Amino acid sequence: MDVTWRKSSRSGEAGDNCVEVAGFPGGVGIRDSKDPHGPKLLVGRDEFAALVASLRH
Repeated sequence: MDVTWRKSSRSGEAGDNCVEVAGFPGGVGIRDSKDPHGPKLLVGRDEFAALVASLRH
């Protein structure tokens, strides 16, 4: 499966503390941009929407 990871628009220019996300058929993948081959978290789309809403508050 070919996946396109996108860096968060909130990531700073310094390049630290960056999160990347990618769409998957089963949900949304989240990973640390400094460790692209490291662990990834896959959450459902509803859970991801709830996470983003929570972070905005």
